[in-house]
Amino acid sequence: MTSKKKPVRKTNSPRRAKKPTTRGTKASKTIRSEAAAKKPRIAVLIADDHSVVREGLASLIGRKPDMTVVGEASNGREAVDLWKQCRPDVTLLDLRMPELDGVSTIKEIRAGDENARIIVLTTFDGDEDIYRAIQAGAKGYLLKDAPREALMDSIRRVHAGETCVPVHLAAKLVERVSGETLSAREIEVLKLIAQGKSNKEIGSALFISEGTVKSHVKAIFAKMNVISRTEAVANATRRGLIQL
Repeated sequence: MTSKKKPVRKTNSPRRAKKPTTRGTKASKTIRSEAAAKKPRIAVLIADDHSVVREGLASLIGRKPDMTVVGEASNGREAVDLWKQCRPDVTLLDLRMPELDGVSTIKEIRAGDENARIIVLTTFDGDEDIYRAIQAGAKGYLLKDAPREALMDSIRRVHAGETCVPVHLAAKLVERVSGETLSAREIEVLKLIAQGKSNKEIGSALFISEGTVKSHVKAIFAKMNVISRTEAVANATRRGLIQL
């Protein structure tokens, strides 16, 4: 007798799960990091007449992987010359500097390139200071006590083509634009008042009558909403209308 072969049962053995491949992920990460490395850093020019401020800003910016300092200027004239030489992406500029003030520096730089991106970084927050800087072509206005990251963010935003003025400074700018402005002659009279000149002395200096000086003083008081010369000078200094 021939023995029958027993049928072999097929067992469904569990398949081993395939390990997820990380080749694509690693490759994409490599590509992204290479692209970031190849992306040019924002070239920044620093202009401030205080060496401690320049060195501090240079150190802060130098630690950012997307920024680099290409020059440091100690006055407005040097800032213009360095800008022409370095052609930075963004310029950080103090408002009050020797040889050439901030507003004049902005005008000279933009005369060479109207697309120049400039941020005023200053301690002065008067409405006239802000107005003159923005009118001259500044794309940003920050105070020196601004948080570090706020400054870094402003540099990036201005480099991207935006205008960056904090809300509380923008409010002052709106007030300046909407309010009454002093005429050039009234500013001259105000400057002489600040020097302690009498109406007669002001008239002699400007070659106008004492009566005309009185009319200018009355107009100044009305526009500035003040009642005394001392208050007018203090108000004008705070707003940036005059510099003592």
